[in-house]
Amino acid sequence: MRATEIRPAGTWNPADAADRVQLDHDHRHRRRILLHGDRGGEFLLDLAAARHLHDGDGLVCEDGRIVLVVAVPEPLLEIDAAPPVLLRIAWHLGNRHLPVQFLARRLRVRADHVIGAMVAALGGHAAAIEAPFDPEPGAYAGAGAHHHD
Repeated sequence: MRATEIRPAGTWNPADAADRVQLDHDHRHRRRILLHGDRGGEFLLDLAAARHLHDGDGLVCEDGRIVLVVAVPEPLLEIDAAPPVLLRIAWHLGNRHLPVQFLARRLRVRADHVIGAMVAALGGHAAAIEAPFDPEPGAYAGAGAHHHD
């Protein structure tokens, strides 16, 4: 069985999913990969070009069934600080070319004790958490590559 199309999260009802796959951030950027569903199904993700899959996306199989993409929690640091300090921290993270997820008043990065120490030295606070990771794709990832509600 092959999945050749993505239904973006929010455009379909996840209750209609025939199966689901749980993937971390690194495994959600794919073009072609053999995936195993939670219900034991196996299928080939076979897209025309590499795409980043988001939590709640649906992978449409050739037979019409849809497989739900679930972003699994990963060890992260959730960073908060006063706005000017948070902006400075964001600059330092970008200068290190780290993937960063931007939230309303917080940043998330992969857990790293060196980065945690840097954040503290800059006046911020980094709390260890487990959560799905969905960082910003970057300026050159292509128009329409990522949308925030």
